[in-house]
Amino acid sequence: MISMESNACDASAPLNRRDFVRLGLAAGAGLSVLGMASAEDAATQEVPPFFFAPPMERVRIGFVGVGNMGSNHLNNLLKLEGVEIKAVCDIVEEKVTRAQDTVEAAGHPRPTGYSQGERYFERLCAEEDLDLVYTATPHKLHVPVCVAAMENGKHAATEVPAAITLEECWQLVETAEAKRKHCIMMENCCYGRTEMAVLNMVRRGVLGDLLHAECGYLHDVRDIYLQLSPGREWFQENPLTRNGNLYPTHGLGPVAQCMNINRGDQFSHLVSMSSPGVGLAAYAREKLPEGDPRRDLAFKSGDVNTVLIQTQLGRTITVMYNCNNPRPYSRINLVQGTRGIVDGYPDRVHIEGASPAHEWEPMEAYYAKYDARLWREQGETVTQYGHGGMDFLEDMRLVHCLRQGLPTDQDVYDAAAWSVIGPLSERSVAGRAAVTDVPDFTRGRWRERPQLEVPGGV
Repeated sequence: MISMESNACDASAPLNRRDFVRLGLAAGAGLSVLGMASAEDAATQEVPPFFFAPPMERVRIGFVGVGNMGSNHLNNLLKLEGVEIKAVCDIVEEKVTRAQDTVEAAGHPRPTGYSQGERYFERLCAEEDLDLVYTATPHKLHVPVCVAAMENGKHAATEVPAAITLEECWQLVETAEAKRKHCIMMENCCYGRTEMAVLNMVRRGVLGDLLHAECGYLHDVRDIYLQLSPGREWFQENPLTRNGNLYPTHGLGPVAQCMNINRGDQFSHLVSMSSPGVGLAAYAREKLPEGDPRRDLAFKSGDVNTVLIQTQLGRTITVMYNCNNPRPYSRINLVQGTRGIVDGYPDRVHIEGASPAHEWEPMEAYYAKYDARLWREQGETVTQYGHGGMDFLEDMRLVHCLRQGLPTDQDVYDAAAWSVIGPLSERSVAGRAAVTDVPDFTRGRWRERPQLEVPGGV
């Protein structure tokens, strides 16, 4: 049994929002966050452990941001029973028209279009009779769209990350609690075949007691950051202005689910460091001609960022980020327990007493026994869709939960906890690897909340 006495803060006295934001500023200067909420504050906070909504025969959806990922989700949703796309919004009129044509071609009524300005999603949220507003906009608009949706009585779903500042994470949580509406971050990697099989193995005790996980987002996107590839021009703003882990949730979400974060354990504190940032400038000099202004861009981001998180139960998680250098894609996806380990890219397993001594086995050998039901039943069909089927399964599960009145697989506390690692890593980097506490967005309810079972069953 690992003692919790070694943790940086007393888990029985969670930080409240005001104290965390105020004291967190000190961590950016190299100080650890130590402020606690008073007992009076904790006693007066009535926060529901889940967000329930009555079943609905059909899910009426307004979609904001119908570019690459937005169009991908839109096409998925049109394949699902009980979905009606009522409105679409984008600042590019041609994209709105294209989305409207797509909906009509699928045999549905033409949705209302909104394209007159960046804030026209507010009109969509206020004017349309919707159950859910889904956003796949640039990151800086995720929170404004979700908040506008919830304040107008709609559930909200957003692409990743849900938020890019600590304050925004609290804003999502507090609005969802006040309006009692779902606010879901659509983390597709939680629905990958390997990730769901690993979650099944963890739930069935195959790996023993979990101790450590390693994850990340390691993806050469230099062409996107330097705007050498068309689309997502807004993506460049992240490495220009931020130095930390700029994209934590793809790797972190699946291992956080394995470790019962927000449902039996909780992130406690982290430290983060960044390497020098030289990759994008070197690539710009190599690929761009003399006189191109992109050769002179001063990127703030370090090339490689490492975050080390400790949980309230003493477990550890490393989260890596590298999008600025030549490398094959990886999310790492390592989960270490007392009886075995799973490691990704390539996917492999070692289980004590089952695997050959000191040798890996291919993950393929374990699918027959531990494949999640969704992949057994849907795998042959969904792999033709986006990201190998993950996107379709996450959309299918969201619609299923809303129609059945079930708790969603991910909730606003997950959206906040996974996303906040980004801005907190920036704070730690700025403070020379300052120990930085992670706020408890559940306000202590993580101890009581039941663990997430494998979505769709086993």
